[in-house]
Amino acid sequence: MRVFVTGGTGLIGSAVVAELLGNGHTVLALARSDASAQAAEAAGAEPLRGALGDLDVLRAGVAQTDGVIHLAFANDFSSPDALAKAVAEESAAIAALGEELVGSDRPFVTASGTPHVPGRASTEADPAMTDGPVGGRGRAVTAALGLASRGVRSTAVRLPRTVHHQGTGGFAGLLTDIARRTGISGYPGDGAQRWPAVHALDTAVLFRLALELAPAGSSWHAVADEGDQVRDVAAVIGRRLDVPVESVSPETYGPLGPIFATDQPSSSAHTREALGWEPKHPSLLEDLENIQP
Repeated sequence: MRVFVTGGTGLIGSAVVAELLGNGHTVLALARSDASAQAAEAAGAEPLRGALGDLDVLRAGVAQTDGVIHLAFANDFSSPDALAKAVAEESAAIAALGEELVGSDRPFVTASGTPHVPGRASTEADPAMTDGPVGGRGRAVTAALGLASRGVRSTAVRLPRTVHHQGTGGFAGLLTDIARRTGISGYPGDGAQRWPAVHALDTAVLFRLALELAPAGSSWHAVADEGDQVRDVAAVIGRRLDVPVESVSPETYGPLGPIFATDQPSSSAHTREALGWEPKHPSLLEDLENIQP
């Protein structure tokens, strides 16, 4: 299958591209810069120059391929306005990609987030989060799943709070960056809240399986660790960076503060059983040992 991938040179995307190429697919990768284009070519993909906001370029990418995996996101959490702009840009991109696929029965795999369900681990049957700082992403993906009734094999791979590789990535990576900057490895509240996690290489396998096998309208959980307590994550970061580990205000984390403070474990039992997905790479706490002072 020839697959159009957005975000193909990021931490998750580069793993997905390698997984696709290693399993007989070819890749057309959206590249917003010369550096991204060179990285895509070096990985074995064909670059398509354009940014996520270039909707005509996205439509052209769909027209040249047999399926789409959407991973690109601005990842600007510097302010509520910046985050809202990133969500709006992605929502428009998902809508454009989906409309171009209508009636084709081609696969459209989007990235979403595992939902928060008070009192228990969330499952694939729970609805996406559609409120809060990133609720717009949930609404856009829900709309994409709705295209199942219009001849699109749309599916969503829900990502946990941390997708990691060699000690970097996700919410844990943000904690590490803040610890380097402030000299304190912090956690919000008492740190007992749990965050799910997965290794990027395991995530890549699930995106491929969803592309190849998942039925229209389905959601899947890329969760290896159901929920690590944030204070345990902060403790490893503090030890690796040799800085104190302390509770800090949720405001430390800007617009993501409310999400950082939430207990949000998640299960992938259905995903493992239905698609035969089995994570094989190091857990988050193991992988954080790769952090260098």
